[in-house]
Amino acid sequence: MLLIPLLQRCIQLLTLPVYLLWYLGLWDPLCKKIFPYVMAKCSTIYNRKLFQQKQDLFSNLGEFAGSSRELRLLEIGTGTGANFQFYPPGCRVTCTDPNPNFEGFLLKSISDSPHLRFERFMVASGEDLHPVADDSMDVVVCTLVLCSVRSIEQVLREVLRVLRLGGALYFLEHVAADHSSWGYFWQQIYNPTWRFLGDGCCLTRETWKDLEKAGFSELKLRHMDAPMSWNPTRPHIIGYAVK
Repeated sequence: MLLIPLLQRCIQLLTLPVYLLWYLGLWDPLCKKIFPYVMAKCSTIYNRKLFQQKQDLFSNLGEFAGSSRELRLLEIGTGTGANFQFYPPGCRVTCTDPNPNFEGFLLKSISDSPHLRFERFMVASGEDLHPVADDSMDVVVCTLVLCSVRSIEQVLREVLRVLRLGGALYFLEHVAADHSSWGYFWQQIYNPTWRFLGDGCCLTRETWKDLEKAGFSELKLRHMDAPMSWNPTRPHIIGYAVK
């Protein structure tokens, strides 16, 4: 369809300064500094609109606590710490994010979450969690992260490595809309520029397919539309997968 690449070019023209900065090698470091401030605002709005969905999702976290009854939780792409309020008291949390500029926001969230025990913060991508030992976590949490990683397959391999047998991956991710919908039509149009503005965030990933073939013993997954006004990130998947 010629209309899609044509409209993509129109969006790119409207954001030409961003592409010029990228061409000069200036956009990526600038984006890495600005993005945490944008996400701090967006996360507050997102948590307010999806509070019930998040609360329901994380309501059974405690069931995955190990023999010590302490829940060992690793969060990939922790960002500003928007999920901390949903974790059970006494939970031992290890935080990772590839962007070190989130640390200031993360420290604020840590100070506001005395009900949790924080182990450490690591600057690391989801594809390479080598500082985390094999079979050492009861739960891994990944929300609004798989849209922007380089390789979902590699991230899920790392998740399975660090989870103990019977541990679970909890996820909440925006995904591609149904291919026959207008939503998917607009996702394709916005996607090239959205990835520039959103630090690699992709609108058209079918993340549920990666989860289905990753090798988990059990997968609880459902599709939903996030309760937001028109937005190319409305289609979501939510659930958990057991090793």
